[in-house]
Amino acid sequence: MSESEYLAGYDPRAYPAVAVTVDVVALTIIGGVLHVLLVERGEPPYAGRWALPGGFIRPGEDLDQAALRELSEETGMTDRVHIEQLASYGAPDRDPRMRIVSVSYLAFAPDLPDPRAGSDAADAAWYGIDNLPKLAFDHERILGHALERARAKLEYTPLATAFVGETFTISELRRVYESVWGVPLHAGNFHRKILSVPGFVEGTGETTESGGARGGPRAKLYRAGDARLLHPALLRPEREEEIR
Repeated sequence: MSESEYLAGYDPRAYPAVAVTVDVVALTIIGGVLHVLLVERGEPPYAGRWALPGGFIRPGEDLDQAALRELSEETGMTDRVHIEQLASYGAPDRDPRMRIVSVSYLAFAPDLPDPRAGSDAADAAWYGIDNLPKLAFDHERILGHALERARAKLEYTPLATAFVGETFTISELRRVYESVWGVPLHAGNFHRKILSVPGFVEGTGETTESGGARGGPRAKLYRAGDARLLHPALLRPEREEEIR
C-alpha cells in the first residue's frame, strides 16, 4: 500500500478523541510582590473558579501562536514579553469534559497592564503568589512548576532583566530577585556579584535623575548584556548553604 492510499483510507475516528489546549503562567512584579495572572471562569466546568488563562488551539494555529494569543487577549500586550514553553500535562482525568492535553507556557514582563477578561472569562486579575484562591483543573500543579522554573532560571540565566525596563539600576534588579525568590538579599554582596558576571549587565553611562529616597548620589543605569547563561551562577541563599 502506498502512503497516499494509506492516508486516503485513514479514519481518525477509530482512535479516542484527544484535544490540545495551552495554559499560560504570566508573572509580573507589582509593588515588590510577584503576581500571577488569573481568570475567573465564566462557564462550566469549574464556573466561578479561578484558573490560569488558556484555551483550545485553533485550526491552523501552532502552540506558540496560541499561547501568545491567549496572553494578548487577557493583557493586550505581547511586546517585551519573555515567553517559553514550560511542560505538558496529560493525566486522563485532568479535565472532566474529555481527554485534554495541556501545553503550558511561562511568560514574564515588567509593568504588565491591568488585565481584561477574554470572551469565555467572567473576570481577570493579578494575584500575589502568597494570596491565591483555589485554582481549577490541575493549575495549582502547573503554577508550582512554573514558579520553580522561574526561581531556578534566575540563578543561571539573565531572565531577571525581563522584569525590568530597558534600563535599570542594580537595586531594581535586586528587588526582582527578592520578589521571585521570596528572600531579602544583602545589597552590597548582590551588587558585587552582578558586576562580576561577564555579559550579565552593561553600563549605559547614564544615571537616575535624582538620588534615592534618602538622598545621596544618583544611581548608575544599566541595560541587559549579551550573556545567555550566567557564569558564575547566582545561587539562591539556601542553595549556597547546601553546597558549602
